[in-house]
Amino acid sequence: MTDAGGLIAFTAGLPKAELHVHIEGTLEPELMFALAKRNRIDIPFKTVDDVRAAYAFTRLQDFLDIYYEGAKVLRTEADFRDLAGAYFNRAAADNVRHAEIFFDPQTHTDRGIPFDVVMKGLLQAQDDARRTHGLTSKLILCFLRHLDEDAAFGTLDAAQPWLHKLAAVGLDSSEIGHPPRKFARVFAAASDMGLKRVAHAGEEGPPEYVREALDILNVHRLDHGNRALEDADLTARLARTAMTLTVCPLSNLKLCVVKDLETHPLPRMLAQGLRATINSDDPAYFGGYINDNYAAMAKAGSLDRGAFALLARNSFLGSFLGDAEVSAHLAALDAYLSRA
Repeated sequence: MTDAGGLIAFTAGLPKAELHVHIEGTLEPELMFALAKRNRIDIPFKTVDDVRAAYAFTRLQDFLDIYYEGAKVLRTEADFRDLAGAYFNRAAADNVRHAEIFFDPQTHTDRGIPFDVVMKGLLQAQDDARRTHGLTSKLILCFLRHLDEDAAFGTLDAAQPWLHKLAAVGLDSSEIGHPPRKFARVFAAASDMGLKRVAHAGEEGPPEYVREALDILNVHRLDHGNRALEDADLTARLARTAMTLTVCPLSNLKLCVVKDLETHPLPRMLAQGLRATINSDDPAYFGGYINDNYAAMAKAGSLDRGAFALLARNSFLGSFLGDAEVSAHLAALDAYLSRA
């Protein structure tokens, strides 16, 4: 086994949390076809290979176009249960002990799928994952930023009966042209309801979007955040406040946010004291679940065992778990490190 191979095996065994994964983005082509058949839905692909061939993106919008097309096969509680269940099975195999998953209700309610259908299916899968794998999870309701404020408020209103099942609200979809400040009032309302806040910022958008997420949306966690490194003062602030960044290497590569993983900013983030984590984003579309992302960064050769252990530790520290739960996970991580 090569040194890289040993490092990959080490990262695969790390107990870890995943803090940035879109459940709709875990829709593998095989499941897409199965659900299309079950629900008698026509999709613009004849084979699984046709779907995979379409996954040649040059920018975020290219991905989003096919992402929304694929979501059309999700219609029933069973569909959402099967979708999330498949993700949880894969995550458990990757030694994910806790996951905080995004879901986009507007993608479904705009198609006439009731909010309750989405929630009931996801909650069934969460319960199954806890019983089967001991894997805990939390749900983060994301607003689609290319839609308007009224649509976001409508979604927040629809979520009212389910607030006790939600950990946070988030902000995703097309970043350019849709700054965080557009949703200031919605996030303030969510805060008043007791929900935590996260937001995608600094993936394609400028450092100013990161500042808005911090100062206007008052986020507890920053999704992506790569471009924050362009601003030294902002980077220092993120380090000083221990703001968690949910970084997604293979997503960045697939969407051409970075030209290669050898020059990915993740090592610089750690070197500058940022609480960075590794996550999979939309793994069915970007070619890799969480351990694939760890492995890809191991192959890139710029991180060692200590760095990967820190990334795993950060994933628990940056989660929305309680102190006792975080402590238990860190103890399990330390036990693994003592044996590895």
